Amino acid sequence: MRTQKKYLLLFILMVCSVGMAQTKTISFENVNVIPMDTDTIITNQRVIIANGKILKIEPASKTITIHIDVAIEASGKYLIPGLVETHYHLQNNIENEFKLLIANGITSARNMAEYDGQDHIKIRAVAQSNSILSPHYYTTGPYLNRSHFNHIDSVETIVKYHKERGYNYLKIADNLPKDIYLKLLETASKQDLEIVGHGQRELPLEYSLRIKSIAHVEEFMNIFSKEERTSISYLNKAAKEIKTSGVYVSPTLGIFEMISRYADKTKSEMLNNDENIKYLPKHYSDYWKSNTINYRKNSWFTKNESLIRLENELEWQKKFTLLLHKQGVPLMAGSDTYGLFLPGFSLHHELELIYSSGLSAYETLKTATVVPARYLNTISQSGTVTEGKLADLVLLEKNPLDDIRNTKTIIGVVIKGKWFNRKKLNKILLEVENSNK
Repeated sequence: MRTQKKYLLLFILMVCSVGMAQTKTISFENVNVIPMDTDTIITNQRVIIANGKILKIEPASKTITIHIDVAIEASGKYLIPGLVETHYHLQNNIENEFKLLIANGITSARNMAEYDGQDHIKIRAVAQSNSILSPHYYTTGPYLNRSHFNHIDSVETIVKYHKERGYNYLKIADNLPKDIYLKLLETASKQDLEIVGHGQRELPLEYSLRIKSIAHVEEFMNIFSKEERTSISYLNKAAKEIKTSGVYVSPTLGIFEMISRYADKTKSEMLNNDENIKYLPKHYSDYWKSNTINYRKNSWFTKNESLIRLENELEWQKKFTLLLHKQGVPLMAGSDTYGLFLPGFSLHHELELIYSSGLSAYETLKTATVVPARYLNTISQSGTVTEGKLADLVLLEKNPLDDIRNTKTIIGVVIKGKWFNRKKLNKILLEVENSNK
């Protein structure tokens, strides 16, 4: 009898686990779809999600022919693809930071450094297992600078380590000696390992264009000479060269703008009082709000002439971002999350800065959807709201093609086929806030 009860209990657990694994069939009714494959809005649609994918997109006026578990009335609302953060850095608790990303509509993220004490291969495995709430996750290996390549023989050791560990990318963050840099390119190519990161400021432009993606438009500002930076003809020529190379570029304008926000007394007061700081651990935010950080105590940043220089440099970067866009260089939104530039929230500000550079709202939104999907080789499964693609979606109150700031008007998020309405997203944010008290 006891054995029968044991098997009955196991059977019940198995049935429950199967039920938990199944995802509900969801429909968005009367929603305005922004598919992102073209610059258009398809009004009054029904979008049906089943088994983690977009099963069907049809006019809402059509008769429903399949069973719907959850029907979401979305009249006057806008459905876009899940956003991609292409320059993420883990600074604190990974579960909390994942929650911040998802609450902000970010369904995929590329981590750009494994710092000491971190294990991003393990984090990626956890993300893939769905044992915690997480975006689709990609990662580089350790944050590599010149000191890691103390001899040309170290190149093969480093590349071998990255390959064996299984990182998605190898990240360089410093100027390397020419012979070591060329050896790194050759060795990584043989191992089919893509290199990303900073440019080689001490070498001609063409050398920097041999990697997969460049992390900051600021890199070009420092690769070019003072004369080249002010020559329109040279900058057009350089932009064409960058386009021809096929390299992807993340402008990361927001993190550069943050320097002046730290350094300027008026801006720093506003920054320190930002309501979203409550989502950071107190010890961490206290440090970044203090006057001990380099940006607030070094005159290279804080003097009046320094603030003017920083403002002019940001304007140069925005102008060059537009120039790159006009030449067809693929741009990807990435915010380089650290300090008071919070994960999730920072990407929306980055989109505002890219838009203010002169791109249209549609082209700006592409930098966080279609372009990174192509870069990550997931365009067959993500990047657009079209049938057959993964159900990673964001429902907005207002039209982002009217105003890019409307990407912040999030009503709900679908991540890996699961629906989180505004109430659930608020609960997630509250969990993060309470854990940091």
